Amino acid sequence: MKPHVICHMVSSVDGRILHSRWSPKANGPGDLFERLHDKLEGDAWLVGRVTGSEFAKRDGAYPPREGSAPERVDTFVRRDAPAYGVVVDAEGKVAFGRADIGGDPIVVLLTEQVSDDHLAGLAADGVSYIFAGEREVDFAAALDTLNRELGIRRLLVEGGGTINGAFLRAGLVDEVSLAICPALDGAKGAPSVFDSRQAIDGPSAPIGAMRLQSCEMLDGGAVWLRYVVETA
Repeated sequence: MKPHVICHMVSSVDGRILHSRWSPKANGPGDLFERLHDKLEGDAWLVGRVTGSEFAKRDGAYPPREGSAPERVDTFVRRDAPAYGVVVDAEGKVAFGRADIGGDPIVVLLTEQVSDDHLAGLAADGVSYIFAGEREVDFAAALDTLNRELGIRRLLVEGGGTINGAFLRAGLVDEVSLAICPALDGAKGAPSVFDSRQAIDGPSAPIGAMRLQSCEMLDGGAVWLRYVVETA
């Protein structure tokens, strides 16, 4: 069973998400993202490898393992947490050096190409991991596993635009939560709310309709929009 997926982001008026580029600087998001994140009450939140690496406490890769190779099966260190931090790391590049982020146990989505050394490092750090595809992450299968094994019913996807775009094109986004700040980026190619690795990445997202659920004016001139997404 798939969790209810909410893509939650804060952007400039032109849909850009790299806050350091915004003008005027005074209209940056501050703690707005975190405050709205808490209001959405997710069982878990999900980010991509680039964002996930910002939380890593180790430099470089995990060292070569000692002893026998770890069993290549889904591994869960904790099943009773109020919330989980899910990181998409298809090739196994992030050496976390920690078991949780802000108290939320880390769960990594991997592919079969990840090395035994990396699995041993994750195990030593107390990090849970799920195999979700051979070379590309199968997000639908991963969501089913998160729901079945950890009871996750409400997932906040909080990219990178590339991860957000992948979920959108896979038809897995049920709701968009977007706070728009009164600032602009204006640069061609700047990271956006929904993005892709290529200029044109396959067919358009399978969206049949979007229905406004709520619109709230916030302090400082920001607007919080919530849309229900109906898959075609």
